Order: sequence, then C-alpha cells, then structure tokens
Amino acid sequence: MQRRRFVLTAATAGLAAPALVGAQERQTLTSAKASYRLAKLGDGLEQPWGMAFLPDARVLITERPGRLRIFADGKLDARPLTGVPAVQSSGQGGLLDVCLHPDFARNRVLYLSYSGPGNGGTATTVARAELADGGLRNVATVYEALPRTGGGLHFGSRIAFDRAGLMYVTAGERYQMKRAQDLKDLGGKIVRLRDDGSVPPDNPFVGRADARPEIFTWGHRNPQGLAMHPETGRMWSVEHGPRGGDELNLLKAGANYGWPLATHGIDYNGSIISEHKSRPGMEDPVRAWVPSISPCGLCFYTGDKFPGWKGSVFTGALSAYALFRIELDGERYRSEERLIDGRLPYIRDVRQGPDGLLYLVTHSDQGGLFRLEPA
Repeated sequence: MQRRRFVLTAATAGLAAPALVGAQERQTLTSAKASYRLAKLGDGLEQPWGMAFLPDARVLITERPGRLRIFADGKLDARPLTGVPAVQSSGQGGLLDVCLHPDFARNRVLYLSYSGPGNGGTATTVARAELADGGLRNVATVYEALPRTGGGLHFGSRIAFDRAGLMYVTAGERYQMKRAQDLKDLGGKIVRLRDDGSVPPDNPFVGRADARPEIFTWGHRNPQGLAMHPETGRMWSVEHGPRGGDELNLLKAGANYGWPLATHGIDYNGSIISEHKSRPGMEDPVRAWVPSISPCGLCFYTGDKFPGWKGSVFTGALSAYALFRIELDGERYRSEERLIDGRLPYIRDVRQGPDGLLYLVTHSDQGGLFRLEPA
C-alpha cells in the first residue's frame, strides 16, 4: 500500500491504470440491485477534480491545473472559462471543487476551492464568483484554511450547502498531522460558513478564545467527499486515512474525529501512529476501510432511474479502482458493493445529475466524464 500515497500527486497523475476501451462503453453490468451500463460521454480533460450541474443541464468541470470547463450538448467546450483565480498547481494542489449557490438560478453565484498561494505557502481557499457568458466575474476570496504552509499534500477541499443555506468546506491537515488537533488552526477541519464567508453565530466554537469560530468539526486527516443526507439534512463526509483507516463520517457540531490520536491505519513505513482505534470523547467513523480504498466524492442517490439504489451513498475509490455503493440503516453502516470494478482509472468525483443518473470524472492526464445508465 505504500504506492497509494503517491498515485494522487501531479507527478504520477498519468500513470497506467485500468482504462475503458470502446467495446466496454455500453456493456451491461449487474449489481445486487440493478443492471446498468457505463457510458463514456467525453474525454480530453486534464486531471478533472470536481463537477456541478447547471440548471440548463450543462456540466461545470474543474481541472486541477487551474481550468474550469463546460460540457454541453455532448461535447467539452474547448475554451476554458475566464476569470478563474490563480492556483498553486503542484502535488495534490490546484483547482479542486466547484459548487453552486443554493439560489444559483437567480443570482448566478458559484464557489471554487483551490490551493491558494500567498506568504508562507498555500492554503485551501474558497472563492465566490458569478457565472457570466464565457467566464467568471466579481471573484472574491471568502475563506482560507490558515495558516498557509509549504508542500503539496492534503488539501481536502470539498464544498457543500445544507438546507439552511450554510456552506461547509473540508480542509486536510496538509500532511502535518498535529494541525488536526489544534483548534486555533484551520487545517484538518470542516468549517461552516454563511454564503459570504462570515461565521454563523451558532457555530460550536463561537465565543471561545482558544478556537477558530469557523470550525464545525475537527480531527480530520484529508476529507475529500462531502454531502447532505436528503432526508435528515445532516452532513456526511469521507476522508483518506494513512495506510488503512479511510473513513465515512456523520458530522456532528463540535465533534473531534480523532486524527491522529485515534485511527484504524498505520503510517506508510509501517510504523504505528496511534495505539487507539477509538478514544473517549472522540467520534468513531460510521465505516472504516482497512485496507484503504481512497474515497473521493460523495453522493446520496435520490433518483428513480435506479430504484434499487435509492437511498444509497456513492463514493469513488481511487486506489480500489471502483465506485462504492453503501447502504445505511438509518445512520448506521449496513453493507456495500463495488461497481465498475477495475474498469476506470481513479474516480475523483461522483454526482447525481438532474436526469436521475450518476456521473463520474476520472483523475488522470486523459481524464473523462462518464455516466451510469439503466441497462
């Protein structure tokens, strides 16, 4: 598993991996509760990372080197959108997630997360902007996971909104594990903000001198998936552990998720990080994966095209070369299965489209956009 630490960096984004060939594009596949086909919609993307569906069914797709692209009418627009903020594209950093404002249809506002450069290095950064014809306008930084630091690892960087219109942003601990347990440091945290980046007055650490008021949860390593449960409205995340110990978490206000004081994983060199898988006062994961699968992207399926999958949670599995479908019993883990096992390279994001189908992007130098359709 030593390899897993490095397959996600810029230097190896183009390594050989399972690839979809033409004959497989419409092959019927079966799972426990559905028969489906994997369709390739487009390619030519350089290390795509996140995507969002516009009201007119066009798809916004980020490319880690710093481009925001549009997929429309069955093809990728050759011209990237203008106005994207400057990013530090190195290691795992670059342009990462994209998320629409809940009232996008009226205000045209979206958010981008990226590794933002500045004095001292880089930090997970969120910019707010308006989508205009051909580009972005009124671009403004609304959040930085300070302090900045050198290196190109563990940016986290997913964005999601809850029912109240509050924005959640994940940030990794930048491969400096002690940062996750420091409440004055925004590394290794998931924050909750208003749509302008200001702090809601009911955040769990508001008014405490020893903590940043933006923090919603802490003790995270590298959370790369974030989604709201469609029925309960509660936020869930997935995060990368070290060698083993990837996690699916139900987020609770003010909770400490343990890293690095409690973990199911070990270090890449085989050494012990912590003797504890669980500790009093810290939240246990709903699901821990050993060995690691490298979960990335998170989606609750609510559509009708796959009735047997309704209510399931989906996450890409970078190092497992699969899409995982997880069933929950309320807020408890029940079971899971691997879909399209070994048929795609690194699945970086998974989303439900407005048509009720599932869409994926694959993180490679020749990345693509794919869709799961009923057979």
